[in-house]
Amino acid sequence: RYIIHHTTFINFLTGMRNRILKALVTLPSVSISDRFYTAAFFNRSILAKFRGGSLTFQNSFNVTDTSTTRTFNTSASVIMASTTTSNASIYTYEDKDAFTSLNHPGYSTESDPLTFAGGWLAHRAGVDEDSCWVKHVVGPKLTRYDYASLPIGRAPKILVLYGSLRDSSFSKKLAHEFARILEELGCDVRTYNPHGLPVRDPSLENEVKVQEIRALTQWSDGHLWVSPEMHGQITGVFKNQIDWIPLNTGSVRPTQGKTCCVAQVNGGSQSFNAVNSLRLLARWMRMPCVTNQSSVPKAWQEFEDDGRMKDSSLRDRVIDVAEEFAKFSAVMAPVSDDLTDRYSERKEKEAEGRLLTQAEKEVKETVTEARKA
Repeated sequence: RYIIHHTTFINFLTGMRNRILKALVTLPSVSISDRFYTAAFFNRSILAKFRGGSLTFQNSFNVTDTSTTRTFNTSASVIMASTTTSNASIYTYEDKDAFTSLNHPGYSTESDPLTFAGGWLAHRAGVDEDSCWVKHVVGPKLTRYDYASLPIGRAPKILVLYGSLRDSSFSKKLAHEFARILEELGCDVRTYNPHGLPVRDPSLENEVKVQEIRALTQWSDGHLWVSPEMHGQITGVFKNQIDWIPLNTGSVRPTQGKTCCVAQVNGGSQSFNAVNSLRLLARWMRMPCVTNQSSVPKAWQEFEDDGRMKDSSLRDRVIDVAEEFAKFSAVMAPVSDDLTDRYSERKEKEAEGRLLTQAEKEVKETVTEARKA
């Protein structure tokens, strides 16, 4: 008797589970990624809670999304792969108009829970607008340009990078303060989340986070870099982001002529090792650096519990740097192509029809040497 009732109960749960899963993945007015992400976690939870003995649920089944006529499998691993694949294309620069649009889904305060892509407005999360010192204390005293009346004709596009994965990271807190000030100055700001970015490996170039940071670099007019100083140097987390930005992609040099601003945080006394290294990186990436910079010592003393920076001369310096950087980027962006118009590159384009990649140059040199031999 017990076995019969137990089997009936399991069959009942199986049927209910399947109906709930199918309802979850066909919810109207909900994005495909949200639907299948939710379904995957429900599926995993229900299996863990009710699986037992030799009677087990079917692990997964296929569901067709009628809005796209695409078929998905409800197992957590398959859903994760499908979601990642479907979202990856929006974080590339292939569709320039879509990526530069202010309606891009990356303009959100939270990153995608699976890929960590997007969340470009994380610096706005949890900010109390009524008591925000950037808006009410500093904002009225900032000097601004009317970008529409300048040759740039629009707001400067600024990409903010920071070098730590800790939730309570001080480099992230400082980067977010810079982002808020730059927004107050009228800039279009996107903050990149370094979570999920793999260690540099050419075989992983199609990963979403890699595509995203490369697309953001092409989109931007300038970069603002904030790194902690660790063992007298910038962190591996920060350097890894730079390593994924190529000096050239084909004949396109994505960072050439873009402006750069550098800042660092220290756990101890003030130092300038990190900002000096950041300037070296910027020069190598052919990015003109704004002359001002910020170095925040004993960072744990300079921020409130809510992540906002305390009033001090160090905060005043941060404001100075952000203000100067916004102006510098607005002035430099329209002339960057002229400033980087080089004789050697014009000569190469005339001879080859375009700029060659380093690999193509090496092949050509090898062939030339072989012919001479």
